[in-house]
Amino acid sequence: MKYEAVIGLEVHAELLTESKIFCSCTTKFGGEPNTHVCPVCLGLPGTLPILNKKVVEYAVRAGLALNCTIANFSKMDRKNYFYPDLPKAYQISQYDLPLCSNGYVEIEIDGQTKKIGIKRIHIEEDAGKLLHENTDGSLVDYNRAGVPLIEIVSEPDMSTPEEAYQYLTKLKSILEYTEVSDCKMQEGSLRVDTNVSVRPVGSTELGTKIELKNLNSFKAVQKALEYEIKRQIKVLEEGGTIVQETRRWNESKGITEPMRTKEEAHDYRYFPEPDLVPIIVTDEWKEEIRKSLPEMPHHKRERFIAEYGLPEYDAKIITSSKKMADFFEKCVLEYDSPKTVSNWLMGEFSRLMNETGKEIDEVPVTPQMLVKLLKLIDNGVISGSIAKTVFEEMFGTGKEPEVIVEEKGLKQIANENELREIIKKVIAENPKSVEDYKNGKEKAMGFLVGQVMKATKGKANPQLTNQILKEELSK
Repeated sequence: MKYEAVIGLEVHAELLTESKIFCSCTTKFGGEPNTHVCPVCLGLPGTLPILNKKVVEYAVRAGLALNCTIANFSKMDRKNYFYPDLPKAYQISQYDLPLCSNGYVEIEIDGQTKKIGIKRIHIEEDAGKLLHENTDGSLVDYNRAGVPLIEIVSEPDMSTPEEAYQYLTKLKSILEYTEVSDCKMQEGSLRVDTNVSVRPVGSTELGTKIELKNLNSFKAVQKALEYEIKRQIKVLEEGGTIVQETRRWNESKGITEPMRTKEEAHDYRYFPEPDLVPIIVTDEWKEEIRKSLPEMPHHKRERFIAEYGLPEYDAKIITSSKKMADFFEKCVLEYDSPKTVSNWLMGEFSRLMNETGKEIDEVPVTPQMLVKLLKLIDNGVISGSIAKTVFEEMFGTGKEPEVIVEEKGLKQIANENELREIIKKVIAENPKSVEDYKNGKEKAMGFLVGQVMKATKGKANPQLTNQILKEELSK
């Protein structure tokens, strides 16, 4: 029997407000434990929450960008459960009347567009954080308690881990463009839970769903889903039964493991939050927020293709991050070769960002510095290969490219006499390659050019090197 997976995702995104959802404490990441707290976010008796208007505005902003219907009337509810990181023993969230509903995100799979429904987006407060390191017991840091979240719940419209990955990538990009969240997974600003079940192909009945938690990257989501789908199919094929539960992803073992049985909505004993008035979003306010939305990634991608002549692949990669798209546009204001800029952003820039885990705005290289580097190549001051060395130094130190070139003596050798002497020496040391070249083996030329580059530590002018080599070999 063939099976298919049914996947839905729940994404928690911390909002970029300066203060928490119900008090004036800072939302800044980090700080000494329990220093960003007050009686309200600690849930001390006698305190009352006051809803931060900016939280509602940001949630509506995200909802509009995700094609949702925005409720004119919604309310906050209490979700009751006891856990040490939740000081009040209940979380203020939304239950039956979420702020946003019935939206969608479009993804591209195998050249086809697929619409993934968004069931709802609601606002809520974050919990604190338990610390288990360097202690026999557990400690708790409440700095995060009360930081505003939106929870984005998708419809179970995805059927493969790849679709889930594409959905998350698109969703993150839209949240970044609207500037409602920085989406930094390493700081917990974006967190993903998945629900996955399997059923026989052709069946309309849903299987028993399993929730996967503690997924700290989109790749982890993809790998955990791949494992879990195979596990569920194996259980069914062996005559077993899938038990509804929450499982964790064990990255080092590459498996999912039982965590706890899954709670149902009635376990949380929801009821309306009595200390907060209902949320009213007028049509005028909604329209004002809609007009403030920036150019979305797919519109920017189409414009980059039309305006800068970028290939579709380049435009898709560059516009997948608003920060990278902004960086690109600042570069092409001063440098009239968009494709060259695109190549550097997708090549050396992305390689080093991936290696260091940095975002583009965390790198000390500015658009003006990258343009200076490209002009040094165009003006023949350095070769393309040396430019990669210079860029790596720029990336690590923030130094200007011309300073690095001067300090390290990396200027290109463009003196014909100097280069000719080096080439004569290379020819004398490699008679077999010279003979091969004269016998029609063109690859030998590449080897000899490589030897010249090695001898000059990459500083030889490539065009001049080729020209002189051919002259000397024809003698």
